[in-house]
Amino acid sequence: MKFPKIQITDWDPAKPSRKIAEFLDRPSTPRAAEDAAREVLADIRQRGDAAVMEYARKFDGAKFSAKEIRVDEGEIAAAADEVDDDFKRAAKETLKRVITFAEGGLNKAWSIPTPQGGSVGEKFLPLKRVGAYIPGGTAPLVSTALMTVPIARAAGVPEIVACTPAGEAGAVNPYILYALDIAGATEIYRIGGIQSIGAMAYGTRTIAKVQKIVGPGGPYVTAAKRQVYGDVGLDMVAGPSEIAILADTSANPAHIAADLLSQAEHGSGHEKVMLVSTSARLAEAVRDELEVQTKTLGRQKTVLEVLKNGTMLVVVKSIKSGMELCNLFEPEHMELIVRNPRKWVDSVETAGALFVGPWTPEAAGDFVAGPSHVLPTGGTAAIFSGLTVADFQRRTSIIEFTREDLEQTRNAIEAFGRVETLDAHARSASIRFRGDK
Repeated sequence: MKFPKIQITDWDPAKPSRKIAEFLDRPSTPRAAEDAAREVLADIRQRGDAAVMEYARKFDGAKFSAKEIRVDEGEIAAAADEVDDDFKRAAKETLKRVITFAEGGLNKAWSIPTPQGGSVGEKFLPLKRVGAYIPGGTAPLVSTALMTVPIARAAGVPEIVACTPAGEAGAVNPYILYALDIAGATEIYRIGGIQSIGAMAYGTRTIAKVQKIVGPGGPYVTAAKRQVYGDVGLDMVAGPSEIAILADTSANPAHIAADLLSQAEHGSGHEKVMLVSTSARLAEAVRDELEVQTKTLGRQKTVLEVLKNGTMLVVVKSIKSGMELCNLFEPEHMELIVRNPRKWVDSVETAGALFVGPWTPEAAGDFVAGPSHVLPTGGTAAIFSGLTVADFQRRTSIIEFTREDLEQTRNAIEAFGRVETLDAHARSASIRFRGDK
């Protein structure tokens, strides 16, 4: 595939652009993925392991049995021997930063007094069993193991299941196995795609049901996650990657191009990358850099597909209007590479994660900064937030009234019971004062 012709488009909030509107209006999951997920999940729910293995053979060419789905300790130990020391140091550095960030966000029990001597408050308990999906198909996302499992561990989850795709013979990428092991996964399964989501959501003889599934995935995994919501909890819609970069003439076009390409190379073909700039000259320079840098990449075919179908270079009249466009995009990742970037931080309303200034490439968030790189996509960043330690905690409210508290609120309880025609509700308060039987 030759390098595509990337147009540079002007945008003015007062003059809607059909081209930009179509770029912004993307589905969180494609229809074909939704249909496939529905069929596969229904079969897994009915037939369990047999269906899981049938689809593993169909989609991944698996040549192993259900009895071999779980990765054993010997294989994990062997994987550690294959991993180079440089990566081990990098993984441990990321692990430390992720756990530190997660522990800083732990919810703690609290209470406040009621007017008449009682109390109301909350307590937080970890979930008991969660599942993490670790992509390993088009790209082995080793970092995802360190951006999901340690956060569950920091929350105190005792059973942390990880599912990740394997090769035909069942081999799992040793770097993923190493990362999952040091992260604290208690069970690792060599299964991916829709079938892994179904197994974790419904449970099979081999893989026990989890309470919640977290982690990113391609369109089919994302569609499957959406459809099992209610049978299990979910973190968010975390599908193909997206990035928006808001830049002025202070930005380096080579840096911007590199950051756009970092998201274009993920491999699903559904990625979205957008530059919004006050400078037409910068946009032109970025377009030139995209072509130059793409020629040096190992995943050129994947990148070229995104540059052809999922790339937008936009020129705006001001940073303010550029910010408006970025907020309309609701991007998974947003970079702010302008003069005095902190001045504009509060104007960012819909990004999953914000990267501030010229020294904060999105890859820092992907690999090492501390916050999880599991973030909402597909135009859902305005309604979902990135994965945090709170996703692995259950909140329970605690109410303790005194006689005086109930007496003070009795009239309100009875009024609501009357209006809602719920007599027993009202009586449950009044009976305590008049001795009704």
